[in-house]
Amino acid sequence: MKIVGLITEYNPFHNGHLYHIKKAKEITGADYAIVVMSGNYVQRGAPAIMPKHLRAEVALEAGADIIFELPVCYACSSAEYFAAGAVSLFEQLNCVDSLCFGSECGNYELLERLARIIADEPEEYRTVLTASLKKGKSFPRARQEALIEYLGDESLNIVLEQPNNILGIEYIKALYQKHSPIHTYTIKRMVSGYHDTHLTGPYSSASAIRKLLSYASHSVCIEQDGMFDEPSMSEVLTRLEDMVPPSCIRMLEDTHRNRYPIYANDFSLPLRYQLLKETYTSLSEYADISEDLANRILNYANDFITFDQFCDLLKTRDITYTRLSRSLLHILLGIKTKDLLTFREEGYCQYARILGFRKDAKKLLSHIKKSSNVPLVTKLTQIDELTPAGLAMLRQDVFASNLYESIITNKFKIPFINEYRHQILKI
Repeated sequence: MKIVGLITEYNPFHNGHLYHIKKAKEITGADYAIVVMSGNYVQRGAPAIMPKHLRAEVALEAGADIIFELPVCYACSSAEYFAAGAVSLFEQLNCVDSLCFGSECGNYELLERLARIIADEPEEYRTVLTASLKKGKSFPRARQEALIEYLGDESLNIVLEQPNNILGIEYIKALYQKHSPIHTYTIKRMVSGYHDTHLTGPYSSASAIRKLLSYASHSVCIEQDGMFDEPSMSEVLTRLEDMVPPSCIRMLEDTHRNRYPIYANDFSLPLRYQLLKETYTSLSEYADISEDLANRILNYANDFITFDQFCDLLKTRDITYTRLSRSLLHILLGIKTKDLLTFREEGYCQYARILGFRKDAKKLLSHIKKSSNVPLVTKLTQIDELTPAGLAMLRQDVFASNLYESIITNKFKIPFINEYRHQILKI
């Protein structure tokens, strides 16, 4: 039995993701594809546009064999922690043969070379990195400059600024540092860039698809052939027919303004409430929040209006919007630096929580149950095997999911579904 691992967000699922699943199985010769997917919050520091169970259902119908949820502390963290958390879960399952990820450059040898330099930190590279940090530059920028100077290649600027390349480097680095036997492959992304907000045919980006869905949700006028119109949901779905699988179209139609869309600004009031309780000392305890940023948050707290607006207000040349969004999400979800350090010391992922699986993959599920080095969580009441760190991690996941569900309840006026009541998907 050969198994390939995929690290995903599916926010939402589209043709590029379908291609990834099929191509990953093809180039690795895998019998099954195991997916580690972000739950209700994603790596750029925002809520997913739709709940994890909807996204998982479409992915299973599209060919993923089993889907595990990436704990929220990693799902909305930096590229390094996001990658380390996901890779550790594959390691803990103790049955994954290969990892296949998408990248903008499609050049595995280059990404591997960069990952090893970052991991090994040769003296010349470390000297440049330290000097850049002392000048007050952000760590990502300092690292980028150090790599370019160390290798003497200005063309790396483009490679090191593209998000999937960055994640790919972190995946390779995490496996390299663990001396993992898992083989790594990359697939060049089809057509659209990760942040491309324009529809570009069958392989449009998730960002472009989310933007189109927002038009129908907010009745925003868009320009087409020199004319402005307010598209209905049926018109939006017609435009998406060539960009997402049929099962995704059905889901988008059936659950629109019932289970989705969810945006960062929907969390404005809960965030405002949480900020009212914080002090300089308490803010400094959250992940990704420096002393300077804690002061900045407090200084501008009275100007808070919405989640997005506050990120724009706090943004500086050295602090990106994404970093700020992640930081605010950490405050809202109670994710602290000490938590991440504890989880890292104890092996990152403390359990493997199943969101869903295909019925024809029962043989795979049975194999995982026998091989896994961490408890498989199929019911939230089954916690006897969890360590104290595992219980703390699971509590964070449950709180984060229930908060997300509360936003759905309030926004669409539907009954609240507690995280304990969600069942594993079986397709």
